[in-house]
This record gives sequence, C-alpha cells and structure tokens, in this order.
Amino acid sequence: MASSPKELTDRPSAQDEQFADVLADVLDSMRLSTVMHGRFELHAPWGIQFPASPGAHIVLIARGGARLEVEGLEEAVSLSAGDLALLPHGGAHTLRDAEGSPIHIIGQGDCKRTGGIGSLRMGGDGARTALVASSFRHEVTPSTRLFDSLPRLIHIAADDTATTPSLASTVQLLIAESASSSPGATVVMSRLADILLVQAIRAHIAGGQCQEHGLRALVDPPIGKALSLIHERPTEPWTVERLATAVALSRSGFAARFSALVGEPPLEYLARWRMTKAAQLLRESTLPLSDVATASGYQSEASFNRAFKRWGGSAPGAYRRDHRRA
Repeated sequence: MASSPKELTDRPSAQDEQFADVLADVLDSMRLSTVMHGRFELHAPWGIQFPASPGAHIVLIARGGARLEVEGLEEAVSLSAGDLALLPHGGAHTLRDAEGSPIHIIGQGDCKRTGGIGSLRMGGDGARTALVASSFRHEVTPSTRLFDSLPRLIHIAADDTATTPSLASTVQLLIAESASSSPGATVVMSRLADILLVQAIRAHIAGGQCQEHGLRALVDPPIGKALSLIHERPTEPWTVERLATAVALSRSGFAARFSALVGEPPLEYLARWRMTKAAQLLRESTLPLSDVATASGYQSEASFNRAFKRWGGSAPGAYRRDHRRA
C-alpha cells in the first residue's frame, strides 16, 4: 500500500535519526533518572524555590503565568500558559507570581506530597497558576562537549516557531496527566518528562538558538554524520582521514569544521567518548578489565589503563571499586 503524503512527511530523515541516536547515546551515558515533583496549584501571592542540584529541571505552565528567576542569570523570564522552561545544567531557581512575592523553599516532604497523591496547593487568594515541575538526576557528570555547550536556560514559548506538533502534544499530555488521579499517573509523567527533555533540546537547536559549539554540530550534515559514526562504532581505528572520507570532505576541511562545531578535534572527541563508554562498562558490568579495554577500542590493557587514568585520574580497577561502593 502506498504511503500518504502526511506519512512520508512525518517520517524522520536520516539526519534526524542520526541526531536522535547521538543525543540518546549521550544522555544514556549520564544515566539520567527522573524525579517528578508533580503539579502545583498556586494562588497569588506565591513563590516557590527549588534548591540547587546538578541535574536538569523542567517547568511547564499549565495555567496562568509565572516569573522564573535562575541562579546565575541576571534577568528573570516571564512564563505563560503552555510555556516550557528547561535548565539543562540544574541550579537553584525560583518561581513566583510577581517580583517580591514571599517564597516557600521546596523540600523533600513537599515533593513526596505531589508524587501521585495530588497537587501541592499554596499561596493566597489571588489569581491562580498551575504548573508542573520535574528534575533529572544524573549518576555521572556529563563529559562531552555536546552537552556542555547548552545554555543555563532554554525557554520554549507555546507559540514559538520551534515548537513542533510532537513537542506541543507531549507538553499537553504531561499537563493533563498531572491533573489525573488514575493509577500509575506518576510513572506516565516520568516517561513523558524523559521524552520532553530530548524534544526541548532538539527544538532549541532547530530554532537556531545554539550559537556556540556543541550540539548544533549534530544538525550540520557532514559533522553530524561523523559524530554518528563515532557513536555507532567507537572501537574502530578511526583516523581524521577515514572520517573525512566517510563524510566526503578533505582532511583539513573536515578537521577545521569538526573542531569549530564540536569544540575539540575529532580524535580528542573520539578518545573522550571511548573513556565515557569505558567508565559506563566499569560501573555497570562485571567484564574483566581486558574485555573493557577491547570494547573501548584499545588493543592492550596496559594502554587502556594509562589512557583511562589520564582521563579520570584513577586506574580502571580503582574507579570500578569506588563507583560500585557508591
């Protein structure tokens, strides 16, 4: 049966798939876990402060509006219904109806009260705002330039041209689920938040907001393809020449373009990514060190040990013991 024009349009391109695969690989290496704070029903005057943490945060405005103040940023941001705010690098942040409104500091007990048991209500008797908040903990500090380059705050307005139908649908689904009393609502919300994290990053880059090196390299066809090859086959004996040939660029042109867009030369990125994957194997598997070395693209355990120690500051065996205890 022939595909309809809409079905053909909705199919992801090869470049979209490369983007999604590399981004998923990077996020997977960080071992993200979602912490749903839940839904907040707020009446002016109100203010809530989320403490500093290294993981990412997402805020959705379901109704009304809010003033978002992010630690380290001079200007507050106004959020309206349907808006999404992503803090990729975490940090303390405050939401309130207006400047100077009293603040309630969110604690662990508050988070438990919102986790599938109902909304947390606070404030006065003024205008109503409803919002949904979630956080992402990562077990491993990001060690790739692709993620490091993201800004402190990504704000995607409901009417933003970068808002795709799929992102808008996920936002509305998460807001609807936050008001649901159905069994398993918290689990569904956590899964939707995972999807929303990727969609928000993708929308940020697609909207042309990424001016620095990093993830914007994924939307450059030849460099995005090179990154995809590195992530698909990190153990291959890649050279600058081989990667340049694979993406149909000259050696010098490819090296300069890769460094400008990614933020480091191709082989440095490859070495860093191999160590990231090796660390993941050390934490999550019982493979002998010799097998981890092979799986990381090293022909000898000795050379792998030296490279890993330069990268992480400790030998692979010590790293494994420390992180198993943790």
